[in-house]
Amino acid sequence: MSPKTIISVNDLHKSYGDFKAVQGISFEVFEGEIFGLLGPNGAGKSTTLEIIETLREKTSGAILVDGIDLDKSPEAIKKIIGVQLQSSGFYPNLNLIELIHLFVGLYQNQVDAIELLKKVNLEDKAKAKYKELSGGQKQRFSIATTLINNPKIIFLDEPTTGLDPQARRNLWELIKEIRDNGTTVIITTHYMDEAEILCDRVAIVDSGKIISINTPNALIDELVATGFEKVKEVKKANLEDVFIHLTGKEWRED
Repeated sequence: MSPKTIISVNDLHKSYGDFKAVQGISFEVFEGEIFGLLGPNGAGKSTTLEIIETLREKTSGAILVDGIDLDKSPEAIKKIIGVQLQSSGFYPNLNLIELIHLFVGLYQNQVDAIELLKKVNLEDKAKAKYKELSGGQKQRFSIATTLINNPKIIFLDEPTTGLDPQARRNLWELIKEIRDNGTTVIITTHYMDEAEILCDRVAIVDSGKIISINTPNALIDELVATGFEKVKEVKKANLEDVFIHLTGKEWRED
């Protein structure tokens, strides 16, 4: 049984005057997968996501999200997606319960704030102000807010940037849990190890175009088949594995 396509992007273009930020991108995202958009800064991946999220207008192309045409019903798309806000999007002096109630009012639905915080292991911080949270806690709370409207799809833009190894790996587990509970996840990241571990499939974007798309394993196998060899012998663990093994994986104040 073939997987259901939940996002379809066909020949997407975005230009700013003479500059072409996105040049004919096409791809599909399957329901229930973690799909990664990888690329250097300025590659066009964030622009592509913002267009799908209805936050930025496209120049041309066609986009369907769960069968909804972006051109015809952008408001309907907003109701079924969750978009991670950057830290600047939160009022620093409100506590987490107050912030959730603020978002609930925007979405006009009912959410048990404590249950939502439990999903991201922040229930003990319910009365803490946002500005008092550590970097990892802020990222977990940011992801929690994407779940408020019980979305079919969430978009995470560089979710682990600046986090220490424990916080990063715990966030990986959280993202996997969200996927396992039935939500499709679209992620951008600069960390290739993160993409390799988290993503079911990845699209590599450069200069506004997709240059390859496949599972991480298949892309690696394709490279190896060309005769590519690492200069250094690959070991069964890396230094980050050593760090986690020696310091533990428990949630910490970071």
